[in-house]
Amino acid sequence: MGEADRIGPNMSPKQTMADRANRLRKTFFTKNGLIGTYDYAFLFRPNIPFLKRPRRASPFFGLNDPMPVVLAFLLGFQHALAMLAGIMTPPIILAGQGGANLTVDYQQYLVSTSLIVCGILSAIQITRFHIYKTPYYLGTGLISVVGTSFAIIPVAQGAFNQMYSNGFCPVDADGNRLPCPEAYGALIGTCALCALIEVAISFMPPKALQRIFPPIVTGPTVMLIGVHLIQSGFQNWAGGSGLCDTLPDDGFFRLCPDITAPHALRWGSASFIGLGFLVFLTIILAERFGSPIMKSTSVIIGLLVGCIVAAACGYFDDSGIKSAPVASFIWVKTFPLKLYGPLVLPVLTVFIICACEAIGDVTATCDVSRLDVEGPEFESRIQGGVLADGCNGILAALMTITPMSTFAQNNGVIALTRCANRKAGYWCCFFLFIMGLFAKFSAALVAIPSAVLGGMTTFLFCSVAVSGMAIVNRVPFNRRTRFILTASLAVGFGATLVPTWFENVFTYQGNNHALRGFYDAIVLVMETGFAVTAFISMILNLTLPDELEDTPEDFEHDELAEHKRSDTPSSVGEPSSKVQDQPSKEMV
Repeated sequence: MGEADRIGPNMSPKQTMADRANRLRKTFFTKNGLIGTYDYAFLFRPNIPFLKRPRRASPFFGLNDPMPVVLAFLLGFQHALAMLAGIMTPPIILAGQGGANLTVDYQQYLVSTSLIVCGILSAIQITRFHIYKTPYYLGTGLISVVGTSFAIIPVAQGAFNQMYSNGFCPVDADGNRLPCPEAYGALIGTCALCALIEVAISFMPPKALQRIFPPIVTGPTVMLIGVHLIQSGFQNWAGGSGLCDTLPDDGFFRLCPDITAPHALRWGSASFIGLGFLVFLTIILAERFGSPIMKSTSVIIGLLVGCIVAAACGYFDDSGIKSAPVASFIWVKTFPLKLYGPLVLPVLTVFIICACEAIGDVTATCDVSRLDVEGPEFESRIQGGVLADGCNGILAALMTITPMSTFAQNNGVIALTRCANRKAGYWCCFFLFIMGLFAKFSAALVAIPSAVLGGMTTFLFCSVAVSGMAIVNRVPFNRRTRFILTASLAVGFGATLVPTWFENVFTYQGNNHALRGFYDAIVLVMETGFAVTAFISMILNLTLPDELEDTPEDFEHDELAEHKRSDTPSSVGEPSSKVQDQPSKEMV
């Protein structure tokens, strides 16, 4: 057990250099250390109907159990593939036509850097450091990998639209949006400062945090994030989320993604719809018939099949791949950091949501890793995970990437492969780092046609909405919780479906930039559906009193009490005041 995983003092004997050398020899130079006795066919055995499958379960590898090197290598690669789609999607969306309209070289850089940063910051979560002379930790010590958060996408898209409309970002004479690296710099600069709220949250007692942000608050908020993102995925599925989806009759964007692209078509063409549907169908088939390693990477398999068909049909533009450098690293491209006032409140909401997600994800990881989900060690892992999440948000922004959050899908990989060993987590970090280092690989991801990307991201974003539904499902459905959900989701769904509903409320056109920034902040919050839902549900949950309701247990208790009273004779001439004065419960 590592020092950071220990709550009490270290009572084990110290290891000598000879002991460490002997352990290294057994790990890398013996058959048991390299390969072991694991049934590797289990990972690749497809789920074909009517075929007899062995019922013997594979062994479970705990947090610090001895594990063969080859198995850790394979499972680490599986974890990396399970994360790949979630890591590459946010930078592609935020840097593309639906975001800051950055040039192709910037898009390639952001995808590369996102992979590298996720590898580095995941290692922090997995390692877990003890903060000197304090009872606090940094990291969980579990396979708690991190990736770029989807929650920032709706906020960033709303802010970018506002920046183009108020003159912060340039447009050409025809009104087409020009590249705006200043907007992206303002986004990550604001994120670097707002991440401090998650650092502060990590030092709050878990019970207090759950009181302020219970599932009745976080569930509908996460669900609204997914609902908003599905719109972007569907737009890409039909051909693109840029100006071509307005179906202009002429001009540069009359075809998708533009008139210069190979095999450009009108938005919503049958070819685009079919290409995205192929990706979607492949994901379903991989889940139904695939082996364990295919099931956990079904999204990537669908993306790969879609790319193969798109390349065969001439949809790929390989000019960006040819012009891309061989390697890339952090800070090859930079952005001017700036605090954008209207972004502060929505981004603070994003980091509060990330903290709540981290608590849920770390709890799930402890559960599938067969560790305690209560007690001081569990609470220490929660504290370390939220603190690392906040610090990772700051570090990611300084490394030119949007906020990070713990990835829940890797808990499915742990449960499926029965491996919670951190060696697999470190191999995962290694593969992410290597993928990001080679810029040609990132250039190939950026070159994926929008229809292929849309078929994958629609499935991925809907899984976010389903995660929110799962969180809501933990809430007992009574009159109070139904009222909170109705009130919060009414405005949240409305702002998501009609995102411009609040833009004409303030009509100030003066030269007071501070006042205009304040108005822009209010508009941005009110037009971000999940932010409105979060605020309304949190306020209502803290102010509405709990109500007594009749449950089956209440009925049994009342019947037992009535039976006891009927067996007890009352005094002659005295009415049974206890029975008469008994208040009746509200029937809802």
